[in-house]
Amino acid sequence: MDIQSLHIFKVVAEHGSITKAAKELNYAQSNITTRMQQLESSLQTVLFYRHNKGITLTTKGDLLLTYTDKIFRLFEETRQVMRDEEEPQGPLSIGSMESTAAVHLPMFILRYHSTCPKVDLTLKTGPTAQHIEEVLNYKLDGAFVSGPVQHPNLVAKKIFREKLVLVSSLLSSYPLELENIGNLTLLVLHKGCSYRQKLESWLHKEGIRPSKVMEFGSLDALMGCVAAGLGVSLLPLSIVQKYSHLEEITHYSLLEEFTLVDTFFIHRADNTFSTPLLKFIELFQEEKSSITCDEKRS
Repeated sequence: MDIQSLHIFKVVAEHGSITKAAKELNYAQSNITTRMQQLESSLQTVLFYRHNKGITLTTKGDLLLTYTDKIFRLFEETRQVMRDEEEPQGPLSIGSMESTAAVHLPMFILRYHSTCPKVDLTLKTGPTAQHIEEVLNYKLDGAFVSGPVQHPNLVAKKIFREKLVLVSSLLSSYPLELENIGNLTLLVLHKGCSYRQKLESWLHKEGIRPSKVMEFGSLDALMGCVAAGLGVSLLPLSIVQKYSHLEEITHYSLLEEFTLVDTFFIHRADNTFSTPLLKFIELFQEEKSSITCDEKRS
């Protein structure tokens, strides 16, 4: 087993076809077939089910593909570290809750881009559960998520704490009182959103079953529908303040156990830090103090 054989195996597995893999790699099909047979022989296992439509990975083949991905990621991280670049460059993928990206990250992202212009930064917004999974699976280098986060393969550092409030509209058909919540439509973000989970937990404790739940893919759409009087939601107070131009919006406080939420930055515990990620963490540590001061003033 060598790195070239693993590369060929990875391409074959991704295409599900030796013919397509041969075309991409510009190899003869017979050479690829021989290399795969040699790989199976060296590992003393069957990696593929061979059939008329191509090939399918066996259970051991799936396992080898997982390890192959890890090997190539580690190989790339090693190359980046060995280059020991003074100026960060290359790709960096960061995940964030949409609310955090909308309120807390724009100025920081501008600063990072100005400081590290050669870094190809990708910011992906989504729910906490999704980001945790993608960091664990090496699809993201790090992410801003709602805590607490406890996983043996993750390092989680608390960034700031926010207050959640129940958000409604002055145009709503019902006054926002406990006995009326069940008559209102709950407006929520994607499944896996921590704010949604907090809202559902509060309703469960109060014994309230909402009449309808409507899911949104974006914060702008959700807030627009809250303002129009469509229903209620549970969101950070910072979001309500950001949308203060929507004059119909109003908000109410809940019990503390349902309203205080901590945001963490997570990355893999086994990660060899790339220069872009190291610089990202370093700059955000400086930014954290200003965010904390802003939270205290508000």
